[in-house]
Amino acid sequence: MGRQEAGYDYHRYRKMLAEAVDETKRLELIDQLIKEKARDRLEAQRTSDRVAMTAVTVAKILGPGGRRDHF
Repeated sequence: MGRQEAGYDYHRYRKMLAEAVDETKRLELIDQLIKEKARDRLEAQRTSDRVAMTAVTVAKILGPGGRRDHF
C-alpha cells in the first residue's frame, strides 16, 4: 500500500486535479480518490489536527504546573 498509508496527500491530489484536463483523466482521478479513501483520510487528518489544537490550548490554559487548584 505504501503511499495510501500516509494519509491525505493534498499536494499530490491537487497536482492530479490540475492535470485532469479531459473526461478520462477526471474519471481516473475520481477512481483514485475512491480507491485511496481520500475523503475518509482527510476527515481523520482534520480530526487529529483538532485534537492536537485542543491539547495545546488546554496545556496553555493550565500552564507549566499542570492543574491549578486555586483561581
